[in-house]
Amino acid sequence: MGDKLLGVAALPDGQRRRGLHQGLEQLLEPQLSEEQIMVIAGIPREEIRHTRAVQDWLAEGRQEGEANVTLRLLTRRCGLLNEATTARIQALPLEQLETLAEALLDFQGPADLAAWLAAHA
Repeated sequence: MGDKLLGVAALPDGQRRRGLHQGLEQLLEPQLSEEQIMVIAGIPREEIRHTRAVQDWLAEGRQEGEANVTLRLLTRRCGLLNEATTARIQALPLEQLETLAEALLDFQGPADLAAWLAAHA
């Protein structure tokens, strides 16, 4: 498989794109382990961790995790949140989620959340 991906570079553009797409689909198969992907791609783990794609995935995971924890805490502090408020919080950048997570410790109820969101729009 790794040889197959390397051979794709020599193909004309249209075939190259199809070859890369097929190779990436195989690399991203859910049943493959991290080690199998590293062997197929021929890239050491430490090197791939520093690629833009992996850094983006890690940042996305951190943002989603922070949003989930913050939403759980807000639900306990403010009660059930409506879909619009939930979506708005999930869309916040990581830095704002961290700020909200700290601020919610002082919230007395939903009005404090509404005021925070209005102030940080």
